[in-house]
Amino acid sequence: MRVTTELAGIAIKAKADSKCRCTSLAHILTPAFLKETWQQMNRRGASGVDGETCAQFERDLDGRVVQLWERLKAGQYQAPPVRRVDIPKPGDTSDTRPLGIPTVEDRLLQRAVARILSAIYEQDFRECSYGYRPGRNPHQALRALRVSLIRGKGQYVHETDIRGYFTHINHAWLRKMVAHRIADPVILRLVGKWLRAGVMQDGVVVRTKEGVSQGNPISPVLANVYLHYVLDLWFERRFMRKCRGEAHLIRFVDDFVAVFQYQADANAFDRELAGRMREFGLELKPEKTRLLRFGRFARERAAACGEELGTFEFLGFKHVCGMDRKGKFAVVRIPAHDSCRKFLDHTHEWLKRHTHLPRRFQQAQLATMLRGFYQYFALYHCERRLDWIRHEVQLQWVRTLRRRSQRHRLFWSYLKSRSWFELPSPKTLHPTV
Repeated sequence: MRVTTELAGIAIKAKADSKCRCTSLAHILTPAFLKETWQQMNRRGASGVDGETCAQFERDLDGRVVQLWERLKAGQYQAPPVRRVDIPKPGDTSDTRPLGIPTVEDRLLQRAVARILSAIYEQDFRECSYGYRPGRNPHQALRALRVSLIRGKGQYVHETDIRGYFTHINHAWLRKMVAHRIADPVILRLVGKWLRAGVMQDGVVVRTKEGVSQGNPISPVLANVYLHYVLDLWFERRFMRKCRGEAHLIRFVDDFVAVFQYQADANAFDRELAGRMREFGLELKPEKTRLLRFGRFARERAAACGEELGTFEFLGFKHVCGMDRKGKFAVVRIPAHDSCRKFLDHTHEWLKRHTHLPRRFQQAQLATMLRGFYQYFALYHCERRLDWIRHEVQLQWVRTLRRRSQRHRLFWSYLKSRSWFELPSPKTLHPTV
């Protein structure tokens, strides 16, 4: 309780003085704070370069935490490289995303420092930022976007994609940004050690001057800090002052869209954004960065001119200009093709690996996977697409069951009457989003 209170006190000081640089933070990294952090961690993660698991670390948790604390006090802590694995990108099996897996001890220390940084920077982060923040989630970002399009005067949407954001964060700029609020040399050295630690793949350690490893507990905070200075503050304090009409930015880590009332403001944002990103070592994907007419007033003007409105994707949803039951403008969100394809690929691979499991076990697992998909995507207008997803999963399951025997009798008329073949149906879970 004492360490949590101490962290809250730092947050209060940071909120009271936006220009304050915190000079004394390392004293919070006590064995008690580290043990409290351990209870908040996901302890089912994979092992790092040393092969140690969370269960092995936890066997002597008190002793290991004290040893870690003593090395920190003596300035002897060395950040080990992270183990790199490549995972397929959502909706693109030909491309991969690098994932870094730190050692269990390093993961604990990173998580503890991330708690300290988050307590300070949460006082600075803007309302437009929703990713990896306590009390915030993707549905809130989707709601904010919907409100700006329905209640606001937005007519143009700028859809943006940063090329390899996490792998191109410039270390020199990031250190300067962290130093705006952090003056404790111990914390700054730790952040520097993690940035220089590099990644190990196939036994070879590679160190670069850019990038933070996705998978590191401290990476989400650092990624938010970087775009807080590069994008959020720039948009709020410099760009919006030049706009003639309404302008809104909604960001979830590196995924963001901007909504504008006037095309001139949208065009100016399109011109200036690329230069702003280049200044800090980032690059936009031209094929996924575009400006389109979208919104309540845009629909009316497009109808008058006989034009078709475009669609865009944000946080896994395809956004379409539509109408509600009363004939008023509505932002229709449906699961994007890539999101559906990724989920169906996942269920297909699971069925291939577990072809001979008992039917009831297969039913339970598929039901759990579907409920997880519904939990995120069950917004208004999504039931038809979710029904299709459910039907596709049933087809995959039927094909898997039929491959068990050449003399199967698993016809649809028979399966639909079997309780073991039932899968949960979708229903709207987020009516206010």
